[in-house]
Amino acid sequence: MKKTFIFFISIMMVFGILAGCSKGTSGASEKKKVETIRIVAANHPWTEAIKKQLPEFEKKTGIKVKLDSYFEDQLTQKTSVEFASNSKNIDVVMFSPLQNGRMFYGNGYFTDLEKYAAKEQGFTDDFYSSSLIKSEKDKLYGIPLVIETQVLYYRKDILEAAGLKPPTTMEELKEQAEKLSDPNKDLYGFVSRGKRASAVSQFSSFLYSFGGDYMKDGKSAINSPEALKAFEYYGGLLKDYGPPGTLNMSWPEAMGVFTQGKAVFFPEASSLYTNATDKTKSSISDKVGFAPFPAGPAGSKPYSVTAWGIGIGANSEKKDAAWDFIKWATSKEVVAKLQTEGITGARKSVWDSPEVNKAYPEDLVEAMKVNNEKGIPTTIPLITHVGEARDVIGDVIITAINGEDVKKAAKKADEEFNKIIEME
Repeated sequence: MKKTFIFFISIMMVFGILAGCSKGTSGASEKKKVETIRIVAANHPWTEAIKKQLPEFEKKTGIKVKLDSYFEDQLTQKTSVEFASNSKNIDVVMFSPLQNGRMFYGNGYFTDLEKYAAKEQGFTDDFYSSSLIKSEKDKLYGIPLVIETQVLYYRKDILEAAGLKPPTTMEELKEQAEKLSDPNKDLYGFVSRGKRASAVSQFSSFLYSFGGDYMKDGKSAINSPEALKAFEYYGGLLKDYGPPGTLNMSWPEAMGVFTQGKAVFFPEASSLYTNATDKTKSSISDKVGFAPFPAGPAGSKPYSVTAWGIGIGANSEKKDAAWDFIKWATSKEVVAKLQTEGITGARKSVWDSPEVNKAYPEDLVEAMKVNNEKGIPTTIPLITHVGEARDVIGDVIITAINGEDVKKAAKKADEEFNKIIEME
């Protein structure tokens, strides 16, 4: 009996030791458990560039990344469905602030980033203020990844031959467009978008620089005296000094006219500059100059927008890890690496680095820096039914290009736009 008891006690001690070892091993295993975050992103050069940097992030933080990317329309649909179903599977999301940021934030799909940014001393100080993605109540919900602004593309050789410098005001732009336009030689002083909805985004910088806006105090402002002058000016340039077929031109068609050497001035998004400077795409690749947006009666107020941003899903259970990724992906070091690959970020210090920006045309860098400091963070009305609004505003632009009654068209559009606003 004594021997049996001792044997039994010995067995129990062995099991206890094994259980303790098992518990210790399990605890150690739990401590070493790797956290994985899911990022939902667009098929975009930024996504391709960041993929190459992910091993650095994973090694630095111990956090694994699962990156799912989709075409832009698919991305909107995918994220909309997952967010609406209260999915917890989106930790980090890449999104277009102007296209769906406002709607997604309004629906409660994003996490407010105020408390996260506040923990990082001076985190937002190095970003251009117009690039930070905020709600109507000034709450930060997204960090910029890619920015663009409207610069003035121009023909350096033509201006030099005429003894002219790039225009700095709307008045000078009109004077030079008139002087240099020569339709008999298939050369036009000015080209820009003239196709209804497409024209609205590029018209916006003219509207702001004339002191106008799309909305004021929740109502349409496209029938204001300032807006009328902007419509007449923009439409007048295209009517008097633009090429044939302007009403059918979105950016590819307008860019085509410019790169074929048929236009002197072309106000367009900075992100498209390689179309004008690439020898395989442009017959004037070595003759293109870039200048800041000219000043109107209210000064130079070009759009300077965040084309793509990044945020945290509201239902994510890994918000801290998601913030670690965002903090890393938008750091000075990573933004600098990506900017050398053509991804134009939003950090001032990176734009101030000649080494980082040596691949860009020097005058383009300077034009962007000037614009970004005073830019307006939208190209379109900030409403959900923006497509309908762009069509209505585009009708006034078409009227101006045709040389018809702008006041009458703007009054009608003003009424229609207010009805759209009431639908919000």
